[in-house]
Amino acid sequence: MSSYVRERTISCSSFTDPDSTRRRSSSRAIKRPKFDDELVESSLGSQSSAPFNKIRTRNPSLSTASDCSVSLPPTPVAPTEVKKRLPTKSTKKTRKSRRSQSNMKDLGRWKPTDDLALILGVQQTCDLVAVYKGMKFSCKFTMGEIQERWYALLYDPTISRVAQQAMKNLHHDQIQAVQAKALYSKAEEELLGTISSTSNPTLQTFENLLLENPSIFYSARTGKALFTHWQLLKQYHLLPDQTVDPVSKLDDITSFTDTEDQIQDSELYEKSEELLEHELNICSRGVKKEIKLVEEQVSRWQVVVDSVMGISPQDFDNQTLAVLRGRLVRYLMRSKEITLGRKASGNNVDVDLSLEGPAWKVSRQQGIISLRNNGDFHIANEGKRPIFVDGVPVLAGSKTKLNNNAVIEISSLRFIFLMNLELICNIKEQEAAKAAAAQT
Repeated sequence: MSSYVRERTISCSSFTDPDSTRRRSSSRAIKRPKFDDELVESSLGSQSSAPFNKIRTRNPSLSTASDCSVSLPPTPVAPTEVKKRLPTKSTKKTRKSRRSQSNMKDLGRWKPTDDLALILGVQQTCDLVAVYKGMKFSCKFTMGEIQERWYALLYDPTISRVAQQAMKNLHHDQIQAVQAKALYSKAEEELLGTISSTSNPTLQTFENLLLENPSIFYSARTGKALFTHWQLLKQYHLLPDQTVDPVSKLDDITSFTDTEDQIQDSELYEKSEELLEHELNICSRGVKKEIKLVEEQVSRWQVVVDSVMGISPQDFDNQTLAVLRGRLVRYLMRSKEITLGRKASGNNVDVDLSLEGPAWKVSRQQGIISLRNNGDFHIANEGKRPIFVDGVPVLAGSKTKLNNNAVIEISSLRFIFLMNLELICNIKEQEAAKAAAAQT
């Protein structure tokens, strides 16, 4: 510590003659003595005795000394000690500020009405769990937060003092509203349980009960509040006379057959409503219409799927008389007469040529292909534009015979007509047998 010893030596030669250096002061009428005098003294930059004049004013006993040097006692100061002193003050301030901030956060979330409700709830039930389950605060608090707040009100003087002051500043109506929602103690519910559930008490009954037991009921209770709480107890079967032995309960339960006998079948059927039935009919019509449209589009999508997948089914089966095969679509003729054309609203045809390609030049009723009893197929043109069969035009209103592998061209749409010769031969034999049987 000897290296840090600091000595201060003050020369007193300048104090030998107090009148040699006259002190200057401010000449203002209204002045601040100390402030103005220091300003005047600081203006004397050339005089080196200014700092010592201050020492003389502070230590008047030194003015009597003459031509001597006064050495003050050494004051050992270690830098380590200085470092220890300075942070202690700052740390105390920071700790206080942090505590105040944490207290303000707690006070900001917990309102005075919440503190009052918490205190009343604990006084009534002596159970924080019951307060958590039965009390409704201004916001949702967890069980841990309620417990921490209660301990803070008990043991933290700062929070307790601020909370008490805030509760004192509450309006009378707010205090009454919180007191009206106070939880019921066990003693209060036992007194309410003395009233039987089978009786029909009135409001006067509960007012008399309140007057007879003022020390048990909370001071903010009213007859109407007691009546309402008793009704809740009765509704949830919490009154003492509503507790029934489980064995006796089983005896009172009716069997399923007895309940079924008591039910009348006429009560099970609901009366029909005309408006409801009308709406249901409209909905069913719309659904059926959509189903019909989907069924009509299935054939078109099937053609697209077959063309994409490269599936080429067999041309004939046991029911197909002929096939009108195009580049994309294959039409099957399973009746003795089919109609060709373009499908439109209000017009249905057996062969819709629009599935093969652009058919805006095709008439709605373009032609008819029919099978005669002798096994010959004929095509009749009923449209405006001609139909070409193997390059020969068939004009409107005329007809021609169709041969096997004949090429039919209708408005730039070309088809090959294929006949099921085996099935046609069988049909011819059946017709000949019928004719022979008719002649005999």
